[in-house]
Amino acid sequence: MHLNYKKKKMNKELFLNRYKTQSIRANWHDYKGGNYFVTICTKSRKQYFGKIINYKMILTEIGEYLHEQIIKTPEMRPDMNLEIPLFVIMPDHVHLIVSIGNNQYNCGDKIHNNCGGAMHCASTTTIESLNKISPQSKNLASIIRGIKISTTTYARKQGIPFAWQTRFHDHIIRNTNEMNRIAKYIKENVTKWGVSEWI
Repeated sequence: MHLNYKKKKMNKELFLNRYKTQSIRANWHDYKGGNYFVTICTKSRKQYFGKIINYKMILTEIGEYLHEQIIKTPEMRPDMNLEIPLFVIMPDHVHLIVSIGNNQYNCGDKIHNNCGGAMHCASTTTIESLNKISPQSKNLASIIRGIKISTTTYARKQGIPFAWQTRFHDHIIRNTNEMNRIAKYIKENVTKWGVSEWI
């Protein structure tokens, strides 16, 4: 009990005389361009999205809706040069690879230099731009927020009990080896359900 309490306090900072959980986002990256491995979990890890039977994921109604929303997301944000090339919906979470390519929001002269690709663009953010608070639109957080809100709204309209975990997990994919390793993990996730989880 004592050790757990210490760990919790290490992850928090005092803000307005109250403890506030620190952001787990990378403070050197603006999340407006690049490749990301994202995991979004349901609240309390409840299995709202379906069940795995004989190594196959059987989606519920809310799981099917989430599937459609993920596929539609790049079409709904054509100005972001966005792709979700691979994803898997599990009973209580979803894994996605999200790729944000060069676009008008991440490749302006004042923000990025020599934008030759999504990964290159993300890595050439100027020091000046890092000192400014990035608006919470046209970035990774806005994409995930859109998926979460649309799914929650649908569930409420249909009277389906459902809730997301407040935050989401992300990992910046830095090279091809990482991309291949993560893609393999996503593809095998259903068949390895209950064996190991990486979030």
